[in-house]
Amino acid sequence: MTGSALLLSRAQFAFTIGFHILWPAYTIGVSGFIVIISILWLRTGRPVYRALLRFWIHLFALGFAMGVVTGLVMSYQIGTNWSAFAERTANVIGPFFTYEVLTAFFLEAGFVGVMLFGMDRVSARLHFLSCVAVALGGVISAFWILAANSWMQTPAGFRLEADGKFALVSWIGAIFTPSLPYRFLHMVTAAYLAGTFVVIGVCGFYLWRRRHEDFARAGLFVALWIALVLVPLQGVLGDLHGRNSFQYQPVKVAAMEGDWQTRRRQPLVLFAWPDIVDQRNDYELAIPGLGSLILTHDWNGLVPGLTSVPAQERPPVPYVFFAFRIMVGLWLVMLMLVLAGAWLIWRGRLHEARWFHLACVCSSPLPFLAVLCGWTVTEVGRQPYVVYGHLRTADAVSPVAASAVAASFALFIVVYTALLIAFFFYAIRTVLRGPMDEATEQPAEVQPGLVSAPAGQAAE
Repeated sequence: MTGSALLLSRAQFAFTIGFHILWPAYTIGVSGFIVIISILWLRTGRPVYRALLRFWIHLFALGFAMGVVTGLVMSYQIGTNWSAFAERTANVIGPFFTYEVLTAFFLEAGFVGVMLFGMDRVSARLHFLSCVAVALGGVISAFWILAANSWMQTPAGFRLEADGKFALVSWIGAIFTPSLPYRFLHMVTAAYLAGTFVVIGVCGFYLWRRRHEDFARAGLFVALWIALVLVPLQGVLGDLHGRNSFQYQPVKVAAMEGDWQTRRRQPLVLFAWPDIVDQRNDYELAIPGLGSLILTHDWNGLVPGLTSVPAQERPPVPYVFFAFRIMVGLWLVMLMLVLAGAWLIWRGRLHEARWFHLACVCSSPLPFLAVLCGWTVTEVGRQPYVVYGHLRTADAVSPVAASAVAASFALFIVVYTALLIAFFFYAIRTVLRGPMDEATEQPAEVQPGLVSAPAGQAAE
């Protein structure tokens, strides 16, 4: 395996998994919003909630299809480009993917049809249960995928055989690794934020354009309250996850923070340009002692630096350093947006503040960019290992020619670009069309009384 083939294999996997992860984040988040709207529809019978339910189920279906298509590629790519990894770790994490299919995929597949097409064919309660099942299936799927990833980050419950293969010792230890609770909660919350901010963006667009205003007001009000809970919660979960990484992956955290030297009263580096040759930060702007306080909850806490390990054991520092700061910066922007929304709700001006509606439209991509940055920190920060501390990435790749990897990489770029264009074409068309009148299936302004519930369903 040449260095170029390894680099191309890593780049291809980064591209395909980065593209794929957007769709589970989208569908998990939107399905959670659908469940909440379904509850509101059952409890109140208000037509606007039924219109919201129909509209977001249509948009959920587009993201669900994208997730299925791009997810199938991942398993094949592990076998083709990372066969050494698959062979050595199959006894441990192979069953995780089987459990995902048995517990999550079948649950989603069994109920997604009822969710998508059953609103006018089954009772409201049965449709609600199907929405819950699909949303729960997405979370269960995330659990097993993150269990596999967490094992690669903080491996446990195994032993290494003489042939280099990982053998299982404890199922509980392998599944519930030290980082799983933090990684799972952090990622699922990020997914809920992604779906919620898509709702905020679409409803903000309608209010900005003065279209479907009752529909948009109801959706924006619910989504903002969800975001007002989730955004601060994500900050707390991020801190807990960071402290867990500090305990089990201190070199990754040193790259995140830009800490080269091991010392007490470690500063918090707000901005710098990491120089990996001279092992220092140029143009550094830092707050003395705050890094130790955040990571150890002690001003005098000892924080290991990157120079505590040889250069070949360090991740590519600039990628991790800047991705982490972009992620935190995006979180701060989302926090300011939801606080502004809460202030407008309190002042009774949420529906008149057009500047805020435009800000909502622009905010929709922020959680997805934060997810990509977070995964960059997670995966690049683990380097040079694919199983942290035990299996190096260079030893996990398949013995394939660089030309073959380059050809498949180019094909992925073309196909995935076409898929993304198709998704945006249908999604934008759905948004521009707006909520549909149930009797005529034509775009209509959703106002109280315009959309009626099927007989007897609101009372069930």
